Amino acid sequence: MQRDRATTIFEKGAAGRRAFVAPKLDVPEADADTLLPAHLRRSAPARLPEVSEPELVRHYVKISRRNFDLDTGFYPLGSCTMKHNPRLHERVAALSGHSRLHPMQSPEHAQGALELMYNLERALGEVSGLPHVSLQPSAGSHGELAGVLLTRAFHEDRGQQRHTVLTPDTSHGTNPATVTMAGYTVVKVGTNVDGGVDLDDLRAKADEDVACLMLTNPNTLGVFDPNITEIARIVHDVGATLYYDGANLNAIMGKARPGDMGFDIVHFNLHKSFTQPHGGGGPGSGPIAVSERMRPYLMNPRIVRAQDGSFDLDEQGYEKSIGRLRGFQGNYGCFVRSYAYICSLGAEGLRDASETAVLNANYLLAKLREHGVADKLPLAFGELCMHEFVLSGSPMKKDLGIKTLDLAKRLLDHGYHPPTVYFPLLVDEALLVEPTETETKETLDGFAAAIAAILAEAAEDPAIAQNAPYTTPVRRLDEAAAAKTPRIRQPIET
Repeated sequence: MQRDRATTIFEKGAAGRRAFVAPKLDVPEADADTLLPAHLRRSAPARLPEVSEPELVRHYVKISRRNFDLDTGFYPLGSCTMKHNPRLHERVAALSGHSRLHPMQSPEHAQGALELMYNLERALGEVSGLPHVSLQPSAGSHGELAGVLLTRAFHEDRGQQRHTVLTPDTSHGTNPATVTMAGYTVVKVGTNVDGGVDLDDLRAKADEDVACLMLTNPNTLGVFDPNITEIARIVHDVGATLYYDGANLNAIMGKARPGDMGFDIVHFNLHKSFTQPHGGGGPGSGPIAVSERMRPYLMNPRIVRAQDGSFDLDEQGYEKSIGRLRGFQGNYGCFVRSYAYICSLGAEGLRDASETAVLNANYLLAKLREHGVADKLPLAFGELCMHEFVLSGSPMKKDLGIKTLDLAKRLLDHGYHPPTVYFPLLVDEALLVEPTETETKETLDGFAAAIAAILAEAAEDPAIAQNAPYTTPVRRLDEAAAAKTPRIRQPIET
């Protein structure tokens, strides 16, 4: 039941009310009919809200307060790296030299922007251990598509037509979607008892029809695969490429490099590891970095630096390029924020961020065990984790009668955004928690205490969690209906 229905701006105000009144004309009045041709003029006035300025401000402020976001609370959404975005980087991106730059500005008049992008490419190349970078992809999934298309170009250049791409059963959902979009067939590789790739299954499925293996390391179980060099050898021995999904890069920045592990292609989620505002559909940014053998196929144009120090866009920079993936060079504001983040932290700061993210995840895991919840929410794999961990709510469901979804909904009443639920799919009643490096010890303590309180409460009365939440603008939603038949517009009376 909806308790406090959100209203639209059209439901406020009164006829004739205005938020702004234009001053009297100081030039001769002219008839619009004489200034605009008929095909550009409306046949009837536009239906606009008629509200005062205070009504306007209060309306949008009230709507903003209905949101739960990183500025209002803890957001441990596993696999999404919802960490705080330092405001310094927003101020840098808002400088007029950045924010007012036009995408069609000539390179001659955009030297500073090109230099920033050139330097960002090199910084990302250093973080990944792969020297050749393109900033062009618009998001992580776009970077994935770029990587698979590079793989296709790589094989076709050798006269090979390969048809399958391997993905672990712990992979992000975008991986098989990208593979299918690129025209390949997905082949799943199993997970071993320690949470890593099942090497026997990989050997059985790795043949000369395989174009690529897409892998996240650490994976979505929060496990760093100790067999990564053997995995790389198996894949390369059949002539395939090894692709690194950079969704979990936040766990290893400055500690380990995908290029050193044997990966050929990496995509970055600048909106995860490099503090872009995250969620709501973008704008995102998913640059890719590649090894020397994949370099000729990168997207054009390439940012180049001349001997005199000036910068330019070389439309023929990569000789066997797959071409452009989008107009212009990418979401420039994302580049500014991420470059500012890298410069403000430096190499040591990036390493500290990763170490703290891993420390926070293991601290929270230990704190939950201190509260005695491990018998109801055991760790799915291993004893330690990287920057995130996966709990199984299967015992909780059996012993207390509440599901992972019930626990997630009840957390809203305690002031926390729920972790990811029911992913990865191979863990029954999965709860995927990623605290990130930007949260305090007190926040982690409070979150662990809230989970313990919900379990204790469920032991007395499971219906409380089963009917949660109680304090949010809307109560328990029909998840299927909300996804399949959303009400996203309201008829306007004319």
